[in-house]
Amino acid sequence: MESYVLELLEKGRRIDGRKFDEFREIRIEENVVQKAEGSASVWLGETRVIAGVKLELGTPYADSPDQGVLIVNAEFTPLASPDFEPGPPGEDAIELARVVDRGIRESECIELEKLCITPGEKVWCIFVDISILNHQGNLLDASALASLVALRNTRIPKLEDDKIIRGEYEGKLPVRYKPINISVAKIGNALLIDPNFEEEKVVESKVSISVRDDDKICAIQKQGSKEISFEEMDKIFDLALEKSKEIRKLVK
Repeated sequence: MESYVLELLEKGRRIDGRKFDEFREIRIEENVVQKAEGSASVWLGETRVIAGVKLELGTPYADSPDQGVLIVNAEFTPLASPDFEPGPPGEDAIELARVVDRGIRESECIELEKLCITPGEKVWCIFVDISILNHQGNLLDASALASLVALRNTRIPKLEDDKIIRGEYEGKLPVRYKPINISVAKIGNALLIDPNFEEEKVVESKVSISVRDDDKICAIQKQGSKEISFEEMDKIFDLALEKSKEIRKLVK
């Protein structure tokens, strides 16, 4: 299969017939987890990811005593792929969570200062839990999109005497930006948007870029050992800016 994918790319074609700069069909469903404060399911072709958000009371970090806390976790369920094994999160799950976290944090997507209750003592802690339900490529873009949509429909629970009243809410989570993650894969001389499972098997390098509403690039992650030229990076940045606008239109 790998040789067939490479042969097609040399002819300017992809295994599923898409253009090099074309995403698979994207479907988004909101509020899919009833007991979460916010949630979303994203299909990227046959890749499916669910993100759920829970809010708890906690202590702020020492270097940001007047800001809420953001924590992102990811679980690669064995049912999603024969490559995933049961047990604690592996390196791939930890890295995915870290990159999603950085895109949200560095874009200043959430007004964390509005989640402070008592400076230095008590703040809202936002837990974003990502579950991979079906792996058919490009988990990072799907996970980042599901997390963003889940955060945008998250409600803050009601507080009474410092106790959380689940099922009652006092407002929406203060989300001000819509950062979109775009991953561009390099295979030979080709630059591909949204690599599927078969294409990821032959990816030489991949660059993932988080782009804010105002076209500000907030985070960059490179994977793979193959070098990428300055000219190719210019093309990758252009693709990320263009495609982020396209995907952002899908987020209500």
